[in-house]
Amino acid sequence: MIRVQNLTKTFGDFTAVNDISFEIQQGEMVAFLGPNGAGKTTTIKMLTTLLKSTSGTIELNGLNPERQPNEVRKLFGIVFQDPSLDDELTAWENMEMHGALYKVPRRVCAERTEKLLTLFELWDRRKEPVKRFSGGMKRRLEIARGLLHTPKILFLDEPTLGLDPQTRNQLWNQVRKLNAEERVTVFLTTHYMEEAERVAQRVAIIDHGRIVAQGTPQELKQQTGTETLEQAFLKLTGSTIREEEVGPADRMRQMARAWGRR
Repeated sequence: MIRVQNLTKTFGDFTAVNDISFEIQQGEMVAFLGPNGAGKTTTIKMLTTLLKSTSGTIELNGLNPERQPNEVRKLFGIVFQDPSLDDELTAWENMEMHGALYKVPRRVCAERTEKLLTLFELWDRRKEPVKRFSGGMKRRLEIARGLLHTPKILFLDEPTLGLDPQTRNQLWNQVRKLNAEERVTVFLTTHYMEEAERVAQRVAIIDHGRIVAQGTPQELKQQTGTETLEQAFLKLTGSTIREEEVGPADRMRQMARAWGRR
């Protein structure tokens, strides 16, 4: 379902992603792990048509995101790190707007909305403005919305960041249920290692733009002689605290703000 070969992304003299390759089969749940600034989000942006690669190839279900962006966008749903719901709309209206953007027929949209809001335990709150929702409810709605157009791939970029353990557990149970029922391929990033170990069938660890290890959580633990995925992760990437990388676009915005204050 996802095939990446020798993928590289540079910004000037900085290499954010350095010659990485991996494959993900239909229906797999794969965790993409790495320290801050390791290249996770840059990779996701290339996979989801938001960035063009410097070199290498990407295929999503046989399609190229750079040459066939419109067709590729129909293939996937995505939940970003930052909230993207319209707080002034209701849960139903957020789903309805997404359906319109993806040209989902109204009847199908209504049926999918009922199924997904019921699965994510939001059906009884469907007529409430999203601004009244808790953080966990908003996250569940974002995932439900990302699945509305029946995508073949779901990208989840740290979807449980800041959620309490009970909400995280419930959310992953719901994603796993949908993965099993609809064979949705799930590509996720998270900083919660126990979460990745529990939900992912395979793990790829990226550091300084390179994939340093791939395999099942058990294989990575055996490879590193450790007892937990977190210990394996630290052994492969080190224990030095990393600062979040500031990309070129962020640097330009910072400079513009600085000039604006002068």
